[in-house]
Amino acid sequence: MVTVADVRALARTLPRTSEHVIHDRIKFRVGAIVYVAFSRDERTMGFGYPKEQRDGLVAAEPDVFFLPGASDLRFNWVCCHLDRLDHDQMTELVTEAWRMVVPKFLARQRLGD
Repeated sequence: MVTVADVRALARTLPRTSEHVIHDRIKFRVGAIVYVAFSRDERTMGFGYPKEQRDGLVAAEPDVFFLPGASDLRFNWVCCHLDRLDHDQMTELVTEAWRMVVPKFLARQRLGD
């Protein structure tokens, strides 16, 4: 089971990341762009994900992933249940969400090609 502490430990290693509490919700962002956010009860996590791929992600594991509310479908965003996510999945999802919001050269420096 993944916790906020697990995500925090990873996010703190990602360059330019800052943590904020906004309306009682923990969010990680680069500049003004949020790439990971938790629900108030910290049971679900939303993260940046390409719009064109999110339906496939949700369809592949509907017990883990779900679409955000209708008003947020315009964003590159998908959500998951933390208690159903394993650590390797979390690492990949958070890292890829971060990659979406940083300059390409920085992502290459940190993650390679």
